[in-house]
Amino acid sequence: FSGGTSGLSIGHISPEAAAGGELSLVRNNDVIEINIKQRIINVKLTDEEISDRLNKEEKKGTMAFKPKNRDRHISAALKAYAQMVTSANKGAVREI
Repeated sequence: FSGGTSGLSIGHISPEAAAGGELSLVRNNDVIEINIKQRIINVKLTDEEISDRLNKEEKKGTMAFKPKNRDRHISAALKAYAQMVTSANKGAVREI
């Protein structure tokens, strides 16, 4: 975000969803609690609801949601960078 925002901003959450983390289990109309002072964001689901949703996704096997790959040109420089950097949810820092 590089200081380009003001007020409440929530970002860098899609990598967890794409990786199949609990964030991928959030559905339309789920209640999301945002506590700015404590710097937390939570979905208001019980552990049982989360477990049920996770089990349903696992039962889908290869039919479970996975992000689609895109055809695009990736430069050699970007490929080299990608080999050394962590994802945004891990800080987007280079590991050399």
